[in-house]
Amino acid sequence: MWQLYVYSFIAGLFGVNAIPHFIKGIFGKTFHTPFGESSSAMVNVIWGWLNFVAAMLLLYWANVHQHLLRAFVMVGLGTLLMSIILANSRSKK
Repeated sequence: MWQLYVYSFIAGLFGVNAIPHFIKGIFGKTFHTPFGESSSAMVNVIWGWLNFVAAMLLLYWANVHQHLLRAFVMVGLGTLLMSIILANSRSKK
């Protein structure tokens, strides 16, 4: 059962992290990835897509179909945490 909570939470983190990379990439903009400070648009599309795939695999491995509400709550918490981290790291100080 613990896998459901952990995998769902981490899936939320990966899912939210995928969004800025994928969006920047499809709009042809550079953006930082683990591969460099100003990675190309293509690298960002691929990195965003890989984050989406990781999120989906984690949800698959968590067997969310058996406990959908619990998984939804944990994905939501992971999403909220990563959103706060991303907003804080990209805000102008």
